[in-house]
Amino acid sequence: MHGGALVLGNRYFFLGSTFPIAKELDAVVISVEYRLAPEFAAPAQVEDCYAGLEWIFQNASKLGIDPERIIVGGSSAGGGLAAGVALLARDRKGPPIFALKLTYPMLDDCCASISMKQYMNDGWYDGTQNIAAWNMVLPGTRGSKDVSIYVAPSRAEDLSDLPPTCISVGAGDPFRDEDVAFASKLWECGVNAELHVWPGAWHGFDVLAPTAEISIAAVKAEMEWLKRILK
Repeated sequence: MHGGALVLGNRYFFLGSTFPIAKELDAVVISVEYRLAPEFAAPAQVEDCYAGLEWIFQNASKLGIDPERIIVGGSSAGGGLAAGVALLARDRKGPPIFALKLTYPMLDDCCASISMKQYMNDGWYDGTQNIAAWNMVLPGTRGSKDVSIYVAPSRAEDLSDLPPTCISVGAGDPFRDEDVAFASKLWECGVNAELHVWPGAWHGFDVLAPTAEISIAAVKAEMEWLKRILK
């Protein structure tokens, strides 16, 4: 699923970053178009993505894919949606998800972590912009007890029975702490999880500076994880 803070982008957004996956793994890559805030408030976004998962599962033979080896992933907002879709699939007893690939996922509507405060007004995507985005996604309810775990997966207390998960985030990303906390919760709940925190890297570093040494290392680490999972 594409990024864009749940408020912008489309199915072609950064689609090129998935081409190496399709080529190296001989995989079918499908990008889901989902409704955006503020025109459509939550849970429209995660429900659209879940509908996409169901469609893929139902049409697996036509698409030439193994329905038992569907990997759900996304970057930034798309990573948060991927986590939400996995929770929905678990709780609705929906299509099986083989693995989750979460690249600097947007998980926490509360926006109160140390890293969020560190980068509140610093960077091309910072805490101030993140709060504004969540306010559009959750008008009048952001930070309240009424927010669904499927919309803000960091609120989930039980992450058991989620598929193997890889999380990658930069140390200079406002999402750093919520992503690390999510990985810790996965381990606490007995889920096979891998976490990479890249020193000095900011939000979207692998896309904005794809030739940087650390970006190349991050993309390679995710690819190696995919290869191990799919063996």
